[in-house]
Amino acid sequence: CPFCIRAKSLLNAKGISYEEHQIDGNSEARNQMSERANGRTSVPQVFINNIGIGGCDELHQLDRENKLNALLELKD
Repeated sequence: CPFCIRAKSLLNAKGISYEEHQIDGNSEARNQMSERANGRTSVPQVFINNIGIGGCDELHQLDRENKLNALLELKD
């Protein structure tokens, strides 16, 4: 999806490795993601250090607010 591509692009640009879970067509995996994401069902759902931060828009917002690097434990 375009939002997944944008989120991965930002993480790639920062040199961050990530684990991707395919949930398309897998209702059990989608339900697990939704539970972990406090009921959110949109994709992607991004977790940093096991903390759900939301989706692509929230990831980019954290970057615009100069908060993402700290969460990723990157030096500015």
